[in-house]
Amino acid sequence: MSSALGLIFSNIHDDNMPELTVKRTVASIPFCGRYRLIDFALSNMVNSDIAKVGVITKSNYQSLMDHIGSGKDWDLARHYGGLYILPPFGVLENNSLYTTRLEALKNVIGFLNKSTEDYVVMSDSDMVCNIDFKPIIKRHEETNALITCVYVERQRDTVVGNANAFVKINGDGVITEMSFDSKAKSVNLYTNICVVERRMLINLIADALSHGKMHFLKDLVIPEIKTGRVMAYKHEGYYEEITSLLKYYEESMRFLDRNTREEVFRKANVYTKVKDSAPTRYGDNSVVKNSLVADGCQIEGEVYNSIIFRGVKVGRGTVVKNSILMQNTITGENITLNCVIADKNVVIKDGRTLSGHETHPFFLSKGTVI
Repeated sequence: MSSALGLIFSNIHDDNMPELTVKRTVASIPFCGRYRLIDFALSNMVNSDIAKVGVITKSNYQSLMDHIGSGKDWDLARHYGGLYILPPFGVLENNSLYTTRLEALKNVIGFLNKSTEDYVVMSDSDMVCNIDFKPIIKRHEETNALITCVYVERQRDTVVGNANAFVKINGDGVITEMSFDSKAKSVNLYTNICVVERRMLINLIADALSHGKMHFLKDLVIPEIKTGRVMAYKHEGYYEEITSLLKYYEESMRFLDRNTREEVFRKANVYTKVKDSAPTRYGDNSVVKNSLVADGCQIEGEVYNSIIFRGVKVGRGTVVKNSILMQNTITGENITLNCVIADKNVVIKDGRTLSGHETHPFFLSKGTVI
């Protein structure tokens, strides 16, 4: 099989979750007690034998850099290939940073030119999935495709508010139409994962930008559909996008189900930054049921149906239900929390009662003291 490099977009969907991206990118949003969202895209590429990965950044990427570091936890700290952080090369004509995927690609065209791999695998970082890119690249080669787009089947009413495109496909797997609206009950949702030949991508970017075009799908992909060489590849496994704070909450709660965890993690490893924390300490009167609790915590109260990140302290008499407490959150004594999302380093003082709803979780921003 030919060689491929990976490109991950870390900032593209920041506006979807302003609560969680004030001081970080979507890629570095904590997830499932120990991971960051970018861990899934990075692990997918490493597990697919992609040894060179560029992470395209724009702003607020300090926490992202702290997390991925040199890439050693993903076996990407190497002399040949490895992990590359790709910040904005410069500002646009209006003194702003890029706003579209195509403008982001323009910023890394030098990286693409210096690379020698045959293909480029592009992926967003707002998704939870475990996908092998090797058969996708193989299919791309066998069909002599210009672009191969990965899609999943969905019911239309489950993707309300999703900005991704919908694709129509003929019997040969060729995409015949791509649009941003569909009246059909069952739709093929483009995942923003695609494979394209590296030199072809460089030429397409240069041609589009020379004509003032700015949208990757509308101006670069859709015009190529008429060639009959824009192919589709169906992903059969687990796939969900984190498109809002509510979606983040719902998806996190879904991982309390053992079947969901097995579906995502059994196929291949999902790697993350290793932190050597002490084991969690449980008090004599503590109760923990159906929850994910990371290392380094101190649990003196009761925790039900919740996700507890590293370093969290739950005080005596405190009851935590249906909640997400991120790293180093400290709860005092005799507190009641229900349907709460507490970002990192939140302090909740004694006697407080905070309650949201499963359709509208109560959110505490990073560093809040209440």
